[in-house]
Amino acid sequence: MPPRLTAQDFDQELLILFDAYVHGSLDRRGFLVKAQKFATAGVTSVGLLAALSPNFALGQQVPQDDARLKTERPSVLSPAGNGSVKGYLARPASAGTARLPAVLVIHENRGLNPHIEDIARRLALDGFMAFAPDALTPLGGYPGDEEKARTLFATLDQSKAMEDFLAASQWLKSRPDAAGKLGAVGFCYGGGIVHQLAARLPDLGAAVPFYGNTPAPPEAARVKASLLVHLAAVDERINAAWPAYETALNAAGAPYTVHQYAGTQHGFNNDTTPRYDAAAARLSWDRTVAFFNANLKNG
Repeated sequence: MPPRLTAQDFDQELLILFDAYVHGSLDRRGFLVKAQKFATAGVTSVGLLAALSPNFALGQQVPQDDARLKTERPSVLSPAGNGSVKGYLARPASAGTARLPAVLVIHENRGLNPHIEDIARRLALDGFMAFAPDALTPLGGYPGDEEKARTLFATLDQSKAMEDFLAASQWLKSRPDAAGKLGAVGFCYGGGIVHQLAARLPDLGAAVPFYGNTPAPPEAARVKASLLVHLAAVDERINAAWPAYETALNAAGAPYTVHQYAGTQHGFNNDTTPRYDAAAARLSWDRTVAFFNANLKNG
């Protein structure tokens, strides 16, 4: 098996182009045209895009059929006129019907793909009940193809999606097998949603946004949840807004901790792409689990 590619194998300008493509400011054709300058003998711009794109098998840490877990795919009634929102629920099998602290897992801007399901399983192995809703449900759900998911996501009604995430939060917390304490973790787009949930859910016990867009600074006054914020080092699109929001959090006396990981790219926790940074991902995830343990299991 060839060695795993890392961010160091790619030019920084190419990584910035890929970030623009991932987040919709550059379409596929635009990426391929601009990436052509980085193509070398035997490697086309199409090949570069493929190399940078997710490999879900590579990033899977917990098998779908892991006997230590009980998983299911429940649906949550949508208050936004979307019928119901599908999701993925994971619990430790050994817990039976015991009440567990719950964590809402919010996906990146592709919907509920295999990587996010794997994140839910990881949390379940750490003793939580994890639920990952799929915001793409009203558009047919995650289509199994990242490019198609990217196209669908651009048409998603974000105000309705937010209402669905709020509904999923309350559904999860009120389940008879939930212990009554709720946390949330999200990545990229999902990190931004977690920031919003922290401002909109006064009973949210712990919120962990990974490199997510922050709300407008006045929203910080509404934050009651304990925040653990993870930022990449090279991520101008996200990091530019953080100082103003941090100032507002301080002014509001909101409880938060922030960590920025040297040498990392946006998406460093996603182990399906070359932007993954193993050391930073391990440290940030250990901090995340410890944070959930402290805020949702103890006290």
